[in-house]
Amino acid sequence: MLYHLFDWLVKSGIKVPGGGLFQFLTFRMMMAVMLSLVITMIFGKYVIRLLKRMQIGESVRELGLAGETQKKGTPTMGGIIILLGILIPTLLFADLSKVYIRLMLLSTVWLGAVGFIDDYLKLQAKRKKQQLGGEYKKSDKDGLAGWLKVIGQVGLGIIIGATLYFSPNTKTYREYVGKPTSMKNVKVFEINGKKRYFVTASEPITTIPFVKNHEFNYSKLLPESLRQFTWVLYVLVVIFIVTAVSNGANITDGLDGLATGVSAIIGICLAIFAYASGNFLLADYLNIMYIPNLGELSIFIAAMIGACIGFLWFNIYPAQVFMGDTGSLALGGIIASVAVMVRKELLIPIFCGVFLIENLSVIIQVSYFKYTKKRFGEGRRVFLMSPIHHHYQKLGYHESKIAVRFWIVTVMLVVLAIMSLKIR
Repeated sequence: MLYHLFDWLVKSGIKVPGGGLFQFLTFRMMMAVMLSLVITMIFGKYVIRLLKRMQIGESVRELGLAGETQKKGTPTMGGIIILLGILIPTLLFADLSKVYIRLMLLSTVWLGAVGFIDDYLKLQAKRKKQQLGGEYKKSDKDGLAGWLKVIGQVGLGIIIGATLYFSPNTKTYREYVGKPTSMKNVKVFEINGKKRYFVTASEPITTIPFVKNHEFNYSKLLPESLRQFTWVLYVLVVIFIVTAVSNGANITDGLDGLATGVSAIIGICLAIFAYASGNFLLADYLNIMYIPNLGELSIFIAAMIGACIGFLWFNIYPAQVFMGDTGSLALGGIIASVAVMVRKELLIPIFCGVFLIENLSVIIQVSYFKYTKKRFGEGRRVFLMSPIHHHYQKLGYHESKIAVRFWIVTVMLVVLAIMSLKIR
């Protein structure tokens, strides 16, 4: 909103001290980070007090883990703080006319609402059981049914995938060798006195990491007779990515500061991708696809990074608040959506490696337990406990050490993902 205000003032010829700064993307990114930090760190403590007054406390299942009893009663649903830290700076500093910003605002509110409903239903179940007498014990049946969560994730995936495929405002540009016979859907750039022609890509393209000819067209996965249905394949891919990453973030949120820190580091990676792909000169230098208007997305990501770092002030061990599904589902959905928009979804297993490992540890544990129970009559385990961060807790590692080491692993994976821009 501030961006649109100052943009109108400049175009109207009204001179406002410092008004021209809002035309610079980097300035608005820094402002988004700073305001997000202020919102989460200053107003976050008031939200925590409100959650305490409303008795929105965490209920912990007895799993035999060190420090679990200390977590009882810690306010949850703190993801509201993260959502405010993302939405307010984006609304103030981003160009709201860009489709990428609108999609990300929708993604944040959409999965944030799904997580909020889940957390609220868990709270209601807790209150109801306590009113009936006896100590409340957390159950997987409390909260939103699993299939309803999946419907929410699938719904968002359909919206993101369909918009990116059909909207004329989400197209990428590919350089045309020579001079095109028709100038329709062609954009001309003049660099060092030489004209270069770029044509709009009509089908969804992604980036293959560490490969010289690194662009891949999804339509090649289908026989020529079925390529008119490429959009169906693309939407299904986006649905899978949104569901997998949001669940991965949700599973990772099991230790103080773990999911928050990992998400902030991943956000830095995505901000670099968005800024580079949205800037023609950088995209040309790095030889990556140029995506018009994508740079604006870096303001949203900057707000997300600031919100996560600010939330860590309260979420680091010993946590004063937990984000709950309100925050974890939203952060996972944001990361997945941005990765698809910057056409780097094939890099997700790298920079989201921690989420992937957490997901796989649960799948492996459950699958192996069921297999051995069916074959030997007794279920066996690969890990002492899943997700894998609990395995390390069972080995005697303090949760702070586990969280920080997972952050370090994420930093290494993010650096590797960024290196893929040049290493092919």
